[in-house]
Amino acid sequence: MLYAKNTPAQKRANFREQLSSGELLRFPGAFNPLSARMIEDKGFEGVYVSGAVLAADLGLPDIGLTTLSEVAGRGKQIARMTELPTIIDADTGFGEPMNVARTVQELEDAGLAGLHIEDQINPKRCGHLDGKQVVDSETATKRIRAAVDARRDDNFLIMARTDIRAAEGLDAALDRAKQLVDAGADAIFPEAMRTLEEFEAMRAAVDVPLLANMTEFGKSELFSVEELKNVGMNLVIWPVSMLRISMGATGRALDGLNEVGHLRDKLDEMQHRADLYELVDYEAYNHFDTSVFNFRVER
Repeated sequence: MLYAKNTPAQKRANFREQLSSGELLRFPGAFNPLSARMIEDKGFEGVYVSGAVLAADLGLPDIGLTTLSEVAGRGKQIARMTELPTIIDADTGFGEPMNVARTVQELEDAGLAGLHIEDQINPKRCGHLDGKQVVDSETATKRIRAAVDARRDDNFLIMARTDIRAAEGLDAALDRAKQLVDAGADAIFPEAMRTLEEFEAMRAAVDVPLLANMTEFGKSELFSVEELKNVGMNLVIWPVSMLRISMGATGRALDGLNEVGHLRDKLDEMQHRADLYELVDYEAYNHFDTSVFNFRVER
């Protein structure tokens, strides 16, 4: 009932244990707290909160327009709804190294299990668009050092994302990843890798957990969990997939309303009321107030 039983510290410790197991952990992207609960209900290992999704949820493009308070607030709403660890996209850390330090502590306080900070310049853009620019190595490593120095819970994961592959090539990405690990990054998110061989090269270059981004309509092929596991990836995210599917279904439903004026032929595509009530654990609230759950939902 209400929120997760485990504390953020417990979830972080559990996540670190999972991450050290060598298994590939699956983190679908949640676009709201309810979808995070469904991700847990379906048996996944973690929840991811995408900056692109958070921006889109506000009707904004993914170009660094969201603020730390918006990201922390939404991250808290999502993380507290599930026993799973939640990783969040912290863009470039919302400013200079001191801002990065504050970002880490705000997201720790919000209950997240970890974050990633990227090496793009401000204003940033989606990692799978052309024309990205990255900062120099000194600036990139300063961001990560600031993040590591600022955290108070050693289990809070500091992941460094590098976007340099698309701008300067694979060799530059391998070099940048090594520099970020030397700066203290617990894990590396190499963005916009194109082939399994590139992931393999990154695996050979650094000895920390690696994340693979399987976003649709981007630079990377959409590899399977098994393929990514076989080349040594430790985490895989589908950052925008659930939002895309949900918005696609919503668009089709609205088209149906325009065309025929009802949704009677869409009922089999909808989450049933009974399933929603089960997902939000409606019945458990009866322990606090017998007037809350005093009905039956027929299927």
